[in-house]
Amino acid sequence: MDFNATLLILDSTLRLSTPLLLAALAGLYSERAGIFDIGLEGKMLAAAFAAGAGASVTGSAYAGLLLGVLVSVIFGLVHGFASITARGNQIVSGVALNFVAAGATVLLGQAWFRQGGRTPQLSTDQRFLGSEPNFAAELRDIPIVGSIVSELVLGHSLLVYIAFIMVPLTWWVLFRTRFGLRLRAVGENPAAVDTAGISVTVLRYKAVIICGALCGVAGTYLAISQSGGFNNNMTAGKGYIALAALIFAKWKPVPVMFACLLFGFLDAAAIRLQGAELPVIGRVPVQFIQALPYVLTVVLLAGFIGRAEPPRAGGVPYVKER
Repeated sequence: MDFNATLLILDSTLRLSTPLLLAALAGLYSERAGIFDIGLEGKMLAAAFAAGAGASVTGSAYAGLLLGVLVSVIFGLVHGFASITARGNQIVSGVALNFVAAGATVLLGQAWFRQGGRTPQLSTDQRFLGSEPNFAAELRDIPIVGSIVSELVLGHSLLVYIAFIMVPLTWWVLFRTRFGLRLRAVGENPAAVDTAGISVTVLRYKAVIICGALCGVAGTYLAISQSGGFNNNMTAGKGYIALAALIFAKWKPVPVMFACLLFGFLDAAAIRLQGAELPVIGRVPVQFIQALPYVLTVVLLAGFIGRAEPPRAGGVPYVKER
């Protein structure tokens, strides 16, 4: 594989790992606060539909982003109500949201746009597309370094930069701020936090709101940045893969980024290898290539879920002692 082909795969890796990274960081906030969220998939899907529909109707990508985040936050608040206020089973609540999102997006899409559940194709003005600065062409003339910078650093969508900026920002919030300390404490020992006079309920609701906002950005990226509109079930299990990356990375922001890059790289390589002839093996079936990211998900969970220790109060509704 030549240098240019490698750069193209790495460039695709960044783009394909962006929704996974945003969703995994979303789950990180929620689960660090003790609220397990298997509904990442549903929130991303609902946000993708809202963003695609919003951008199509208003003609503005930013309006689509706002609607995508808003709908995802609403889904997050529903999960928060079921898990925090009603003290219901968090796994059941998350699965229910996934089913609701899968059905509602198709139903509303067909009712509103009459295109088989899809939204209308978006124009370039209605999407978040990357644009290279004027000096990018000059950089390409610099051997090796210029190509790397122009391909891997410049020219991405705004949402790609937001996703990777969120990694150090999340690390700083969780490990260097009072809010982050309290959030982590709620996920480990909510009774101690309550004893200190801090509301466990408020902190957990803040966590699910942040989770919803980041899932909203992830869904928006899928609909109006990576694609030109919403398609049925366009998340295609990315919420579950993000959850697997979160567990594999042991609920830490920087390892989460590398785990998502690993999944993104495998996805990018799979696209590149479709129909290719490999030494000894020969032509690899397309179905096998497409299944690789999901196979890796199972392997990582089977190999690491036993070693990864979730927050101790995770999944357990908090009942205030009287």
